Amino acid sequence: GMALGLAQAGCDIVGVNIVEPTETIELIKATGQKFIDIRANLMKLDDIPSIVSRAVEECGHVDILVNNAGIIRRNDAIDFSEQDWDDVMNINIKSVFFMSQAVAKQFMAQGNGGKIINIASMLSYQGGIRVPSYTASKSGVMGITRLMANEWAKHNINV
Repeated sequence: GMALGLAQAGCDIVGVNIVEPTETIELIKATGQKFIDIRANLMKLDDIPSIVSRAVEECGHVDILVNNAGIIRRNDAIDFSEQDWDDVMNINIKSVFFMSQAVAKQFMAQGNGGKIINIASMLSYQGGIRVPSYTASKSGVMGITRLMANEWAKHNINV
């Protein structure tokens, strides 16, 4: 949805996914925009530098980052496992921060600012039930979004 909307508005898209998003690729190519398809597992940070450099290589510059990768694990808080905690936190908050940091460095190098869009959740306000790491991660997304907006505004980066 979001990638297609950006393509319809004239953006080339660099998509980072674990599996090939075949339907999205077709929809975006139909708009006449480029779709650069990158395979990566954002549970680890290793791929982030190559994702940014590939985007710059293919498109010349980066204007917008949408942090939309996310997972959820459900269990009662009383029984929630460390593995389910870590997996969700790694994708939903850690990768969001470090992907934003890498792209912000690219924005600063380019010198004309940029936009970062992070996806939080209504659970950031309500708390929810049976999704402790999801709620924690999405509340964290709200917090670091504000922090990055505060710190990077002077570089004309809108978060």
